Amino acid sequence: MKILIIDDERSIRNTMKEILEFEGHEVALAQDGREGVEAALHNSFDAIFCDIKMPEMDGMEVLETLTNEGCEASIIMISGHGDIDTAVKCIRLGAYDFIQKPLDLNRILITLKNATDKSTLVKETKILKKKVSGKYEIVGSSPAIQHILDVVDRVAATDARVLITGSNGTGKELVARRLHEKSPRAAMPFIEVNCAAIPGELIESELFGHEKGAFTSAIKQHKGKFEQAEGGTLFLDEIGDMSLAAQAKVLRVLQENKLNRVGSDKDITVNVRVVAATNKNITKEIEEGRFREDLYHRLSVILIHVPSLSERKEDIPALVDHFIKRISEESGMAPKKVSPEAIRELQKLPWPGNIRELRNVTERLMILCGNVITGEDVKTFATPAI
Repeated sequence: MKILIIDDERSIRNTMKEILEFEGHEVALAQDGREGVEAALHNSFDAIFCDIKMPEMDGMEVLETLTNEGCEASIIMISGHGDIDTAVKCIRLGAYDFIQKPLDLNRILITLKNATDKSTLVKETKILKKKVSGKYEIVGSSPAIQHILDVVDRVAATDARVLITGSNGTGKELVARRLHEKSPRAAMPFIEVNCAAIPGELIESELFGHEKGAFTSAIKQHKGKFEQAEGGTLFLDEIGDMSLAAQAKVLRVLQENKLNRVGSDKDITVNVRVVAATNKNITKEIEEGRFREDLYHRLSVILIHVPSLSERKEDIPALVDHFIKRISEESGMAPKKVSPEAIRELQKLPWPGNIRELRNVTERLMILCGNVITGEDVKTFATPAI
């Protein structure tokens, strides 16, 4: 563990250095606040011990500067003139803990252990977020994809409702997630509902919740997806498959920002951004009486169409490269090279399953082929025997 000690008293610096190095830590020293800030911003430390009373730049200024600069180390303040108000101020400014002089060895070591645990959790969380973010990355440089990215970046900051259209497997969910991640609601829940996968008799309970005893199997109160997404984004996937009765209730929520749980007449106010998607021709669904026109107009403030893979074949090289990296990370398989001939063969295929199918084919080729995926490999393995 790398530790920085910032203190103008040489005896304290040296004593703490001896103690922490004896415990197996790597220790750096700074004799004043300015030197400490310089060291902290140009090196990676797990924890920083910082005295409060120092000439020129005191510990509170050091703490505020490092916090504002995004320093990730756990900062532990130390002082011989501490009181409750000072301790509270330190914590509010971003300090991990506050220790009074004379320093107690056990207190130092316990605080350091807790700070280490916190630092580890923060790092693990960032790694997980990076993995999740990578999982939903939109890959491609074709004009169609660049147009989608441009629209998403402009619309994300608003609360405008968005209707995403496109065939199965084109990546409609990725667009919805990017809208959420780029929006001011990014820190709040992203709740997804596959309307096609929920039986018609359960869709209202899933979306709006129910009260205990509302129906035979309602043994306790249940919050629906709208309430679960409070403050965040609700993604209604395959909304074209939703029943007309459920559509009417969704329309009411969109109009009034209020809902009733099944079995209750009490209004519940919700603050949710709704993003919907469908693989159906909604205009045709409206003409044939299977989709409400007023709901369509409520949902389609912004329309985004995601093209099929056959309409953006120039993105196949980047997509294959992306999938090879992802599959290698997830499975532990060594990454493989793809020959230009293999790319050309992949671009000749019709791809009825779109991006999802390309991902599956890429994984199949990685499993079955040698270190370099060739054009012959694509001809042999890209289309499975039925």
